[in-house]
Amino acid sequence: MLIPRPATYSPAAGRRVLTAATTVHAPAEIADLLRELLSPATGLPLPDAPDAELVFGLDGAAADELGDEGYRLTVDGSGVRATAYTLDGLRWAVQALRQLLPPQICGTQPVSGVEWSLPYADITDRPRYPWRGVLIDVGRWHQPVSWLRTVVDLLALHRMNTLHLHLTEDQGWRFEVKRYPLLTEVGAWRSESPVGHENIKQADRTPHGGWYTQDELRELVAYAARRGVTIVPEIDVPGHTTAAIAAYPELGDDPAARLATGTRWGIYRTVLNCDDATVTFCKHVLDEVVDVFPAAYVHLGGDEVPPGEWAANPVARARMAQLGLTDPEDLLGWWITELADHLRGHGRRVVVWDELVKRGAPADAVIMAWRDETKVAAALEAGHDVIATPQTHLYLDHYESDQPGEPLGIGGHSPLDKVYGYDPEPAEAPDGGNRVVGVQGNLWGEYLPTVGRAAYNLLPRLSAVAEAGWGTRSDYPDFRERLDVMLRRFDALGVAYRRPEPLDQAGPDA
Repeated sequence: MLIPRPATYSPAAGRRVLTAATTVHAPAEIADLLRELLSPATGLPLPDAPDAELVFGLDGAAADELGDEGYRLTVDGSGVRATAYTLDGLRWAVQALRQLLPPQICGTQPVSGVEWSLPYADITDRPRYPWRGVLIDVGRWHQPVSWLRTVVDLLALHRMNTLHLHLTEDQGWRFEVKRYPLLTEVGAWRSESPVGHENIKQADRTPHGGWYTQDELRELVAYAARRGVTIVPEIDVPGHTTAAIAAYPELGDDPAARLATGTRWGIYRTVLNCDDATVTFCKHVLDEVVDVFPAAYVHLGGDEVPPGEWAANPVARARMAQLGLTDPEDLLGWWITELADHLRGHGRRVVVWDELVKRGAPADAVIMAWRDETKVAAALEAGHDVIATPQTHLYLDHYESDQPGEPLGIGGHSPLDKVYGYDPEPAEAPDGGNRVVGVQGNLWGEYLPTVGRAAYNLLPRLSAVAEAGWGTRSDYPDFRERLDVMLRRFDALGVAYRRPEPLDQAGPDA
């Protein structure tokens, strides 16, 4: 009943019961994780002992078989044994063990009347894709750090390893930059927000805002790392920057125009100018970003950048002439290359949206292909590694049902069976060393102002994304049977979710 489904799972007759006498022998990080995840519900102390019942160990000879995140897990009459090539592999073995236990194991308070037993089984498992993630948009609506910790817990439960944190938007700047305090003093706040769908142009007349201190984010990064989850920050440039320009007008193409932080959804025409000083400003911001987030990747956005202001701006036109460009849209590639070079000096690699394909993206940029499935193949053809996240299947802010009664959403239709049916690999992948390196669901926030609404859209479709990323997708009825148990884990976690329709009412993609 595991999600994602393991690569191989061999059940056997018998069960192993964990008791107050159960002991652990494992690397310190893994022993601590076992206690952190299992003890709250069970009340079991799980002390260390050299002849323990739960043995988790590293195997230096398992690199070829298990890779960086694979594991072997055996439960039988002699105890529980897990091996992996890396600590990350052992972390996923812990999560697999957790899913073998009754669903109440996910509770945060002691549970009585439950036998904490494990079925005998032998598992050998490893993921297909090294990036398995979800985007959480906190730029539109600031959400509490407690919700982000819950998302980390959900990712780890699903053996997903990446939280893509969308920190800046036209409607709000959420990352504290000590060198430029107005980014949060001004840019983190807007005067009002839309009511109903953007199309009706109504507002609530209520200010909204908030931001995260660097210390808060460092604590979140550490919390996630203990669970095997990396947080990849996104600072979206050079578009989606109205909040930044509201804070520092000199960043815009018309410094005399006094903009306010955005209050509407949609694409804004405002973009960063092409002055050297503005590029330097962004490099200073990124210096603080990499100091907080140790991830190997930084996302620079690059999506939905209207070229109109550049076409009309003398400095931008001079920059085009200097670079030998004839199309102002190609300034997008120049912008991203400038910042990618800077980040490379910090040992970081950039991720960008698929608008950068054939617009001058750095050769080593990872492309997040979002507009449709054809963009995955196009980015591969252009020579990039790709994270597949097409809005046609993996935009979790889209409606899950087209039936009356669904909460207001941005649009689209991505029911659970459609998400589960997504195959990240193009039918005809181009030759070359580049490849699909990841699968990600995106939870954009325009119509998800509360934690409850965000959770409703995220779950249980996150479970479908997890299995696509692990690369062990089976038939949909089998997934739904396993999902019934996962829903009980969500109940134990105390997190909201959308209850799926009965299987006989699933759509044509089932």
